[in-house]
Amino acid sequence: MKDLISLHDLTQDEVKNLLELGIKLKNEQKNGIEHHILKGKTLGMIFTKSSTRTRVSFEVGMTQLGGYPLFLSSNDIQLGRGESIYDTAKVLERFLDGIMIRTFAHQDVIDLAEYANIPVINALTDLLHPCQVLADLMTTYEHKGKLEDLKLAYIGDGNNMAHSLMYGCAKAGMDCAIATPDNYQCDSEVVANAKDDFKKSGRELILTNDPVEAIKDADVVYTDTWVSMGQEAEKAERLKVFMPYQVNAELMKHADGNAVFMHCLPAYRGYEVTEDVIDGPQSVIFDEAENRLHAQKAVMATLMG
Repeated sequence: MKDLISLHDLTQDEVKNLLELGIKLKNEQKNGIEHHILKGKTLGMIFTKSSTRTRVSFEVGMTQLGGYPLFLSSNDIQLGRGESIYDTAKVLERFLDGIMIRTFAHQDVIDLAEYANIPVINALTDLLHPCQVLADLMTTYEHKGKLEDLKLAYIGDGNNMAHSLMYGCAKAGMDCAIATPDNYQCDSEVVANAKDDFKKSGRELILTNDPVEAIKDADVVYTDTWVSMGQEAEKAERLKVFMPYQVNAELMKHADGNAVFMHCLPAYRGYEVTEDVIDGPQSVIFDEAENRLHAQKAVMATLMG
């Protein structure tokens, strides 16, 4: 495991080890036990796509691991302004011990990982969001006591979250149901890879247009914003198409009675989810957000330690 680009690339044991380490580091942090695993090391954090949770969690996580986080916005580096990814990778590997990148094009992350001889962490692309799903699996384990044989239902856009949740559920031994409208389904190549992962794990993947079918008896109910960064021009059309996919109290009745609700945030109450659900007793969104810190620390410690 040289990089974290996609959960599809990892074995079930590698995912399990990351989750166990994340839980261990969380317990140590809560009990005031320092774990300076990355003392003297520097993580370069490239952001061409802004984020509250990603920047704060990686900066704080790297600091808690004893290392130094270096924030690099698109205005701070030459990447995308004439310098090739190859040259950027070869220069940064001379200064840094690892690179975290949050950007639009997934191919940029693949290329950066290919050219750099230091670990590269995908902190989000338009295709995948593996760090978030590690936090989601960690949160599920904390609230359910297990991952195997559970069912996660994702309702909404067939986006980077839906893609990574499919990969993550397969690696964790969970069933996964994805409900999306026509013309907003998941990427066909990702679906093919996910089906292969589910075949190996022996679990079930359901792809449907029907949110009720997807959510039936689900242990975890998940949604995401209908209008992601860069899709603002499509907002009016998307709101119309996705309104039947809103996670509300009526839809939640079809899930398991002890189901938890998750959202990767930021959330737009009254659109993809109603206030009574996201702010209700089944919601674990802030546990989930906190676990970004601990899951990503596990990734950094594993790759850079």
